[in-house]
Amino acid sequence: MADASDVLVWERIHDRLRATRPDLCRQWFDRIEPAGLADGRLYLRTATRVQRDYLRRACAEPFSEAAQDVTGYLLAVRFLDAEETPPASEGRPSGPRQSSSREGIATTTIEQPKPNPVTEVEPKPVHAAPGPAQPRPEMAAGRQFDGIAINPDYEFENFVIGPNNRLAHAASVAVASNPARAYNPLFIHGGVGLGKTHLLQAICLTIARDNPNAVICYLSCDAFIAEFMEAVQAGEMSGFRHRFREADLLVIDDIHFLSNRERTQEEFFHTFNSLYPEKQIVLSSDAPPGEIPALEDRLVSRFQWGLVTDIQPPSYETRVAILQTKARLRGIELSNDVASFVAQRHSSNIRQLEGAISQLQLHALADQSDITVDLAKQALGAADVPRSGVAPTVQQIIEHVSGYYSVKPSELLSKRRTRSVAIPRQVCMFLARRLTRHSLEEIGVYLGNRDHTTVMHAVKQIETRCKSDADFGRTLEQLERDLHPVESE
Repeated sequence: MADASDVLVWERIHDRLRATRPDLCRQWFDRIEPAGLADGRLYLRTATRVQRDYLRRACAEPFSEAAQDVTGYLLAVRFLDAEETPPASEGRPSGPRQSSSREGIATTTIEQPKPNPVTEVEPKPVHAAPGPAQPRPEMAAGRQFDGIAINPDYEFENFVIGPNNRLAHAASVAVASNPARAYNPLFIHGGVGLGKTHLLQAICLTIARDNPNAVICYLSCDAFIAEFMEAVQAGEMSGFRHRFREADLLVIDDIHFLSNRERTQEEFFHTFNSLYPEKQIVLSSDAPPGEIPALEDRLVSRFQWGLVTDIQPPSYETRVAILQTKARLRGIELSNDVASFVAQRHSSNIRQLEGAISQLQLHALADQSDITVDLAKQALGAADVPRSGVAPTVQQIIEHVSGYYSVKPSELLSKRRTRSVAIPRQVCMFLARRLTRHSLEEIGVYLGNRDHTTVMHAVKQIETRCKSDADFGRTLEQLERDLHPVESE
């Protein structure tokens, strides 16, 4: 059982995360409780297994960094669900000892963390090679979700319904309420960032809640392809087939990546036949089945057996509601005026709206001010100035900047951090933010799968340098003119 010092440490960690990683924090973090301190690890208990798995996959590093910041010790954070208990402490002092940490709070003498075979087991990585076949009851008991981490925010109640997605939402609710009986398969298609993933995960969350013993396999098509190839190379096709064909719910995101994959299409065809009609199949794609290039006719036919429905870009009113819902999940109060301003400037997809909320949140934090329309204009205005002419692509920006700085495009996408590479990379991020309509997350993906906070930091760094270095500012202006010449009137 956690004592008062553990509670205090967790409160300070939570405060630090709010201050340094507001984009990470969610309302349900308030319900996380400390479960004790043992062997250099602070154990935090979540209300559900989904929350635990999400934190393990997406938040372990920032939580541990915050813990080390507020205690001054090499403290690691581990996550438990409501049923798990932390190991007994080995050598923990009988009472907390005061220490002059950088936050000035009471901390406890902490030993170097030791491996713990019970609590260190994490959910299986998406691209891990499948192991030998395991009995079905053991699989269900050990891990209900297999594949991509489910986001606890993606409940149906947090999905904003509008004219653009009403049918897809209704079909998803029907499938979650009556799997393998309502629409099987359910095929949802639409552009990037329109809510397909939210609906897929909402189905998973609802089925998991209604049937805790259900085995849910949810992964991207890329992961399915990678695991298939690994299984072929390792001679472990039996384990691969058992994993997918014994699932109660199979959900594949971006199934259009099966295009031109003849061997993988063959395997998925047999997997589909094995699951249908007793088990539920849910698929998403950027195009309807008949428009996916180089997809076998027999797969096209099977994908159309159930219900094919699309999601369109959200209307203005829906965007306003989405902004306010997304902000509420982060514990932010967004006024109607601010939501309206942002909704008018971002019309492509929901990820852009989420990126705008992150920008507003970080600007408000930096300025120690409320989120107002003036702050929104300051935070978003520069990136959204209307321009004439055809906007360049991110790839064109990468190629142009790499040529100017005499570096290879592949170096900009690499993990190298030398100055000769880091500055051109930041320039690419800055220009992509100014000259394209891509969100921070999308720009980060183009530039080597980097986090959106990295892109935001790069934009700020370039803006600051332009103000202090006139020559650098002129260079940026010239690069921008080269990439996006303004048409003469």
